[in-house]
Amino acid sequence: MQNVPPRASTLKSRPSTLDVSQQILSHTYPNGLVLVAEPMHWLQSAAFTFLTPAGSAYDPADRSGLSSFTCEMALRGAGPRDSRQFILDLDNLGVERSESVSHVHTSYSGATLGENLPAALAIFADLLRRPRLPEEQIEAGRLAVLQELRAVEDEPAQKVMVELRRRHYPDPWGRPAHGEQAALEAIALADIRGHLARCYRPNGTILGVAGCFEWEKLQALVEELFGDWPAVEEQRVQEKPSPSRHAHIPYDSQQTQIGIAFPSVPYRHPDYFQARGAVGVLSGGMSARLFTEVREHRGLCYSIYAAQHTLYDRGAVFCYAGTGADRAQETLDVALRELTRLADGIQQAELDRVKSRIKSGLIMQQESSSARSSSLVRDWYHLGYARTLDEVGRLIDQLSIRSIDAYLAEHPPGDFTVVTLGPRELEVPLGVS
Repeated sequence: MQNVPPRASTLKSRPSTLDVSQQILSHTYPNGLVLVAEPMHWLQSAAFTFLTPAGSAYDPADRSGLSSFTCEMALRGAGPRDSRQFILDLDNLGVERSESVSHVHTSYSGATLGENLPAALAIFADLLRRPRLPEEQIEAGRLAVLQELRAVEDEPAQKVMVELRRRHYPDPWGRPAHGEQAALEAIALADIRGHLARCYRPNGTILGVAGCFEWEKLQALVEELFGDWPAVEEQRVQEKPSPSRHAHIPYDSQQTQIGIAFPSVPYRHPDYFQARGAVGVLSGGMSARLFTEVREHRGLCYSIYAAQHTLYDRGAVFCYAGTGADRAQETLDVALRELTRLADGIQQAELDRVKSRIKSGLIMQQESSSARSSSLVRDWYHLGYARTLDEVGRLIDQLSIRSIDAYLAEHPPGDFTVVTLGPRELEVPLGVS
């Protein structure tokens, strides 16, 4: 995998069809760290998102879950603050925070009043650069990540989708971030320190900020906090073939969980929004095809959906259905038939509904600095620049039956990966796996 080369400091301004004056500003520091920001002066809040290249793809094969364990330990005090003071200072600033680990990145996010943004960023600079990693808390950290793993193992719907991703993508891109029990139990503090030294680095890190701030002051603050953070050589990832594309997980239950995946295009592909429109026809509300045909008309399942997923250089559509074991085979057959039928084309009413749903999401992003900071870093990673909501709105407006049908003619749903979990193995039609 190769990261998109960062671009120099830029300013973009466009008239907005969404009635918002938008500017996206960016700056790349000499050590490779990228700051991308969008002023939203009608808000009192400011939000930030750090994407650091420390995801599960960089976990050693015998240390699955190392990225998640490292994320957990980094939150247990940083710089001059012990674990308690770290949390107390963020609470006193009113910071609502979250963190997550994906296949490529560890993400740290926060939102607070605009006036508290500098102090909050200073605390997260300590987290990224100077985490304490207290030895006396490593077993408490291990217990926390093991509990997350067990929560997934105890939830059949999550368990089948984790296995579906693992089998659909080549390793390590389908590797689950929560790891495996034996690996988590073997991880030592030295492993965590080594992971930090290799992966927590400015080159490859993207900081997105949205909301109430002054650009010049923000740019200078980030320079002060991160300018002397030394760059580290990028870790290369070796792909390995995925295992069999069809699997059944025996599970003693009256229910069966079904996961289906098929290839799609990544976010940076020029036809991404055509692909997203096609998925919106399948899933998204009670009028979507999968809900209407599989659940409403036939009553085959209690839950069904499809969702677009993207890596940097490939994409996929992941589908899920939960059903009774006695109707599982019919549910699988009908779901596959509906997915395949999508290539026959879509209707105007379906397109109108998809556009309305996406536009509603864009309008809500105008009111959320957190949503925008997350979108900024996602865009920069995939595209090398960040789209305004106005630009995304125009891309949605340009969707048509003709453009989506043309995409489906070139990329018809097929080459399915199928994973089931339940009391009995299902028959997968020939050619599916």
